[in-house]
Amino acid sequence: MARPRAFDERHVLERAREQFWATGYAGTRMDDVSRVTGLGKGSLYGAFGDKAELFHRVFDDWCTAVVEVARERLTGGPDAEALDRLSGYVHLMAENTASDTERRGCLLAKGAAELAHQDPTVAERSAEAMQALLNLLRTEISAAQRHGDIDRDADPQRLATLLLTVVRGVEAVGKAGLAPETLRTVADTALELLPLTGRRQHRATGRGPSDEN
Repeated sequence: MARPRAFDERHVLERAREQFWATGYAGTRMDDVSRVTGLGKGSLYGAFGDKAELFHRVFDDWCTAVVEVARERLTGGPDAEALDRLSGYVHLMAENTASDTERRGCLLAKGAAELAHQDPTVAERSAEAMQALLNLLRTEISAAQRHGDIDRDADPQRLATLLLTVVRGVEAVGKAGLAPETLRTVADTALELLPLTGRRQHRATGRGPSDEN
């Protein structure tokens, strides 16, 4: 009978994630992971494989979480609330970046930037995550079109691509030091670029007419 593991796997993965997130893949040694998790390297190798395999596990978990956050924000409600859900999601992403005072950014973006050109597993997983985000945004835009809040003649795929690019771009420029209020303005501007019907133009940004004075 195999001996049961004497550690919390989830805790170990969380600690490993924090290390990779802080120092990147190349800047992280298994000695570092051993130190932050409290496990010997032999136990780490036995449970998770080498550094690449461990990172793949962490990266996959992170990508799953990113998509789940979007799914929770963008699905499950009536078409009448679709534009509000879109607005809430875009603003949430801007706020998350604005509050990242350590400028660590998103592990999805960091991992893809560092490794996608040389690691097929990272390249494939990051592409899957981006496609899932794009699909969620497109579905929500289509719902808003059905309700008449976004012009029904507009291409939902193009609009979804625009919002995804803005959301992920906000993370990049925020990490580079753009001011939090500027990030919020970027989110507002992206939403204002949607071809909204007149009755919903103020609702998309989350600001009423009095807020624009």
